[in-house]
Amino acid sequence: MKWLELSVDTTSEGIDAVSSLLGDHGVDSLMIDDEVDFKAFLENNRQYWDYVDEGLLEEKRGKCRVTFYLPEDEDGWSRLGQIRIELSALKKKRPEFAPLLLTMKNVADEDWENNWKEFYKPMEIGERLLIVPEWEQAPQSGRVKVVLNPGLTFGTGSHATTRLCLSALDRLVRGGERVLDLGCGSGILSIAALCLGAERAFACDVDPTCVTTAGENAALNGIGGDRYTVRAGDVTADRELAREFGGDYDIITANIVADVIMSLSPRVRPLLKSGGLFLCSGIIDERAAEVRARLEADGWSIREENGSEGWYSYLCE
Repeated sequence: MKWLELSVDTTSEGIDAVSSLLGDHGVDSLMIDDEVDFKAFLENNRQYWDYVDEGLLEEKRGKCRVTFYLPEDEDGWSRLGQIRIELSALKKKRPEFAPLLLTMKNVADEDWENNWKEFYKPMEIGERLLIVPEWEQAPQSGRVKVVLNPGLTFGTGSHATTRLCLSALDRLVRGGERVLDLGCGSGILSIAALCLGAERAFACDVDPTCVTTAGENAALNGIGGDRYTVRAGDVTADRELAREFGGDYDIITANIVADVIMSLSPRVRPLLKSGGLFLCSGIIDERAAEVRARLEADGWSIREENGSEGWYSYLCE
């Protein structure tokens, strides 16, 4: 198997946050270079050295880096997209952890957007959906086609968390629904719901680039602003954005991460109509029980629990 070698540059204080973020995406093997630890090692082990090469000191100066690996396949590239977006959000939330720069060994910046395309092919999901990359010819299948160009945002349909949500929407959407998509990424979930027959959808994400990407993907599917609204903002903190959501939704989706889902859990119900459903995903298996317990403590009844490739989703009512 081929691997992508990736590094995140941060501060010493930011290493724990970066490690936790990567852990939420199943990255449990890390190499950490921390200038603070290096200095502490030198200070605490003076009996073992008389001289430290200036080149080594210079190499370690100001360096706090987390290095990790992802498989060079569709899952790896999809996880990489999610990690990039969440690092951007972390940088805005905790600027003291900057630069939070993500780099890949031996891959030029201009190649990032294109390297994963060879792994992204048309995908049949559920009984009705067909997810088609914009640059691929769609096969004739009689399925509901969703055309997508995710760019550098998260959401191609190839990641297990997205497939779990799409499969649920394939079963749930029968026509006329109102959908709220929290953490929309490429817009894949809300656009798929509209293609399946939902009446209207509102989507949002902390990454401002998602507004453009989701809007362009909607246009690829003939969906205009009369049915689809996309906004940028933090759904857990932006009160003005929350007011714009309105309410009376049939389905709310949140394909994000465990901590954000648990934060959203007590806030979502007032946005649903009676009998509405909350579909959440992006939950790594090690945290599935924790998230379920929080959902149930907040009064949700788990209608469905589904898992795939070490990830979980919950359909709540």
